[in-house]
Amino acid sequence: MTKSVIPPTPSAKDYTQDAAYQAVVKANARPIFDRDDPFALFSEWMAEARVSEPNDSNAMALSTVDASGMPDVRMVLLKGVDARGFTFYTNSGSAKGEQLASGGAEALCFHWKSLRRQVRVRGAAVKIGDAESDAYFASRARGSKIGAWASEQSRPVEKKEDLAEAVKAAEARFEGMDDIPRPEDWFGWRVEPISIEFWRDRPYRLHDRLVFSREDASADWGKTRLYP
Repeated sequence: MTKSVIPPTPSAKDYTQDAAYQAVVKANARPIFDRDDPFALFSEWMAEARVSEPNDSNAMALSTVDASGMPDVRMVLLKGVDARGFTFYTNSGSAKGEQLASGGAEALCFHWKSLRRQVRVRGAAVKIGDAESDAYFASRARGSKIGAWASEQSRPVEKKEDLAEAVKAAEARFEGMDDIPRPEDWFGWRVEPISIEFWRDRPYRLHDRLVFSREDASADWGKTRLYP
C-alpha cells in the first residue's frame, strides 16, 4: 500500500511553538476590518508578498467557463491593478482567450503561502484598449515579444522543433527592428470585480475573512465579516 504523503492536521504544539508560524500570526493580527477600500488593502498585501514570496508574487489562478459549461482554471500573472480592476494579457486564440471573449463571469485567486493569505476575486472580464495593450507589450523583453509572435497558443503542435522554427522565423522577420509591434490577437483583459474576499490564516482554523461586494462595477462597496 502506498504511504500517504498528505500532511497531518497541525497539533497544538505546531500552532504555539513554531517560530515561523508565530511570525505570520503576528503579521496577520494587524487590523483589516476597518478598511473601506479593497484595492488599497490588496496593494498592501501584494507589496508584502513581493518581499516574502520566493517567486511570482503576482501569480493568480484564473477560472473561466467554456461553451459547454465546463470550468477551466490556470495560473496567469497579474500585470496591473487599480480601482478599475485586475489586468492580465493573453492570446485571443488561446483557450482562455476564447472563454474570456464569450462574455461570462470570471474568478481569480491569489495564494501567498509565505504569508498564509488568500484573496479571491469574482467579476466580469472586459477587453482593454489597444493603447494600454501596446504600452504593456512595448515593456516586455524582446524574447517575450518574439515568443508572442511565434506561439499559436493552445493549438496543437506536432513536435517541439516546430516551435523552435517558428521562433527563428519571427526573429528573422523582426531582425534589426528595435520596436516589435504587438500581434493583433494578443491583448489585455481586466476583471472588474463585484466581490473581493480577503482571507488570512489564524490558529486552529479560526481564520479571518473579510469580503467586499457590490452590485456592479460602478456601485459602492459594502463589506461583511465572515465566519471561517
